[in-house]
Amino acid sequence: MTRVCELLRFGARYGWVPAEVAAQLTQQKYLAYLPPGYNAGEDGQFRTVRARELKFVVVHDGIDWLTFEDVEQLLAVTVHARDRFLVALLWCTALRIGVALGLRREDMHLLSNSRSLGCRVEGPHIHVRRRLNENGALAKSREPRSVPVSEELVALYTEYVYEREQTPEAAVGDMVFVNLFRGVLGRGMTYSTAKDLFDRLARKAELTARPHMLRHGAATAWIRAGQPRDVLQKLLGHLSSSPMTPYIHASEADKRAAVEKVAARRGGLA
Repeated sequence: MTRVCELLRFGARYGWVPAEVAAQLTQQKYLAYLPPGYNAGEDGQFRTVRARELKFVVVHDGIDWLTFEDVEQLLAVTVHARDRFLVALLWCTALRIGVALGLRREDMHLLSNSRSLGCRVEGPHIHVRRRLNENGALAKSREPRSVPVSEELVALYTEYVYEREQTPEAAVGDMVFVNLFRGVLGRGMTYSTAKDLFDRLARKAELTARPHMLRHGAATAWIRAGQPRDVLQKLLGHLSSSPMTPYIHASEADKRAAVEKVAARRGGLA
């Protein structure tokens, strides 16, 4: 696609291609978010650029996701309480990895009643807030929200806190997920650190596993459990229901069950 467009622009310079044809290959675009290292100029005069109008779209089979059995495999190969808690947290809450790495200790309201903390949300939960963090972690949504967690997750967090307190550099500090075994001890985990962790766990469990696959797996499990779409929307932190479509996955077993269920109602007739 790029070569064809360049050929047309080359032809336009020599008069072989009408100039209006070459002009339609790009359009003006204002850069609201600047790429790393890009100089927008003193008055932002370089924020408006010519962007490609024609884009090649790659068709793929969809986003991978993890099943409950896959998550059990991941948890089985974890060695440290921190890693076990991170995997379980992503599965229990469907948080994005950026949100999880940006959590502060003050966000962990894991008591049955948090009114002593000035919070009226009942039951154990965590708070998601958009902040600037030194590790680069950032919540995608600007709207703060709370996400319920299970009693099992609370127990895993308790184990992690005990493990963390064995490292003096990590005993203090506000970030929930910190380096305990490599890098600068006590500093907040980064995206690259989390990716390396999941790569190691995936190799040990002999499966493909990335943090975002846990989010898709959790959303799929909620849908199969019959949760209403509006509840799912709130859990995922979406402002509308339209972005939830990519989180709806169907396995071969799901499709087979759907066909057989309808066939049974029809008396086995196609």
